[in-house]
Amino acid sequence: MLIFCSAEGNKLVFSNENKLVKSWFPKTMEKIFATTHDNNGFAIRDHIKVFRKVISQFLKPDSLQKYIHIINDETQKHLKTYWHGKDQVTVHPLLVNYTIGLGFRLFLNMEVEPKEKATLGRNFLRVSAGLYPLHPFNLPGTKLNVAIKSARQITKLVEKMIKQRRKDLLENKAPTEPAHDLLSHLLMETNTQGTIFENDYDIAKKLYGLVNAGYENPSALVSSIMAYLADLPQVCDRVRQEQMEIANSKAPGEPLNWGDIQKMKYSWNVACEVMRLAPPIPGDFREVLTDFVYEGFLIPKGFKIQLNAFATHKNPKYFPDPEKFDPSRFEGQGPVPYSYIPFGGGPRMCPGIEYARLSILVFMHQIVKTFKWEKIIPDEKITANPISAPSKGLPIRLYPINQSHY
Repeated sequence: MLIFCSAEGNKLVFSNENKLVKSWFPKTMEKIFATTHDNNGFAIRDHIKVFRKVISQFLKPDSLQKYIHIINDETQKHLKTYWHGKDQVTVHPLLVNYTIGLGFRLFLNMEVEPKEKATLGRNFLRVSAGLYPLHPFNLPGTKLNVAIKSARQITKLVEKMIKQRRKDLLENKAPTEPAHDLLSHLLMETNTQGTIFENDYDIAKKLYGLVNAGYENPSALVSSIMAYLADLPQVCDRVRQEQMEIANSKAPGEPLNWGDIQKMKYSWNVACEVMRLAPPIPGDFREVLTDFVYEGFLIPKGFKIQLNAFATHKNPKYFPDPEKFDPSRFEGQGPVPYSYIPFGGGPRMCPGIEYARLSILVFMHQIVKTFKWEKIIPDEKITANPISAPSKGLPIRLYPINQSHY
């Protein structure tokens, strides 16, 4: 395994996707998310490549604008149900349930009941725990074995939803806005996409993978953002001031819109600085397709490469005084190209970057104008296991703004 630790190395890898390198996934991931090959010889990377093309239209800014009211409504509903009236909450498990429910609502146009959502949350966390186990053996009771079983349970639930939607489509009972509904779109486009989308279980796998990606990083990142804001009251005050200015400019009951999101510049800079210090995904992997030379070293075909986010994110060459929390790093032109890689880069840039930005900013807007909070465990660390998140789930004390102790 080679580890690339510079912006120049990152650029080389990201710019030569499917030329010098290709995406590589640990065998544990292939066992959890899909069979290694289907009857037509498609590997997991081929499934992802095709699926990325299908979902790209749903994740573009012009499409996401139509989701703002849904995200805003889901956020308010979540806070009212699980946060209001509570003196203490544990943030990360709640955000896992929230982002899973949001993913089902947006991409499948399905409501998930609270009990079912809690079960899904536990299964999703078990899957995450099994992605990079110390002992990658599929034996009873191991993390990998538990992850595979949990993934099957999630996939079966999604497959059940798909069968019901297929029935509704045949009976003209499906949602009236299929353009905003990825599930209905996939079902109606099955014949034009080829055999990769021919059966419901296969579609369920893809949708489950999408919901998994859509819950895992935002839930971990927002938990980390709240941890940093608890430790940095001056930063939190500036975020709250920015969000209250937006809130106060709205008429009573008027929802957030795309223009409001564009005004949240400081809030997004704060989120970016948290991703620099605690990137949700610390690394990415590639496999070398052909021999090449880099910095005088021969990189042989078949070698694996890891792009390590921490290597550049905390390098003083790119980020002076790297341990200092400084959102201004992202003003103007921002960081040196390819030195900041929480969403990857080049052709493999995460297609969900705008969705992540939108969902994170809407949640930040609602949480800072509703509550102040403090950590119950003051020295709780953010650790990567494998996703970077508060190690104890971030238990906090809540103080409603109109009843604050501040």
